[in-house]
Amino acid sequence: MFRTVVVATLGLTASLAYAQDAEISVANGARIAVIGGCHDCHTANYNEMEGKVDPATALKGNPVGFQGPWGTTYPPNLRIVAASHSEDEFVEYLKTFKARPPMPWYNVHAFSEPEMRSLHQYIVSLGEPGDPAPAYVPPGEKPKSPFAILAPPNMP
Repeated sequence: MFRTVVVATLGLTASLAYAQDAEISVANGARIAVIGGCHDCHTANYNEMEGKVDPATALKGNPVGFQGPWGTTYPPNLRIVAASHSEDEFVEYLKTFKARPPMPWYNVHAFSEPEMRSLHQYIVSLGEPGDPAPAYVPPGEKPKSPFAILAPPNMP
C-alpha cells in the first residue's frame, strides 16, 4: 500500500508540474523568462543585480555585446520582437528562428507552445518596447560599445 501511495503521489506531483507548464499566463511567462535564461543576456545588469528583475529594463536588450569569430553580437530588445508579432506569429518565430552565437536558439525551439505563448504575454505585459540594442558588428570591424570576448586565445 505504501508503494502505491508513493507512486500515486509522484504521479500527481508530475501532473501538477506539467499543468503549471501548460498554463498560458503572464506569471508563467515570467517564470519561463527566468528559468529559460532570457534575462541573463537580454536584461541589462540582471546578473549584477543577482537575478532581481527590474520591470523598467526587463528584456530591453543589452548594450554589452559578445565578440568572437562570428563578429560582435548584442542581445536584442525582446520587447520590440514581441510587440512586432501577434502571439501566434511569435510562437512560429520562436519555433523557427536562428541566431548568431552565443544565443542558444536551439534551446528556445525546445519550449512548449504554452511556454512560448506565456513568454509572449509576459514580454508584452512589460510595457513600452524602448530602443533597439546595438546592431551586429561583422568580424574585423570595431564595435562602438562595450563587449566581452568569447574566443579562446588559441583560436585561429
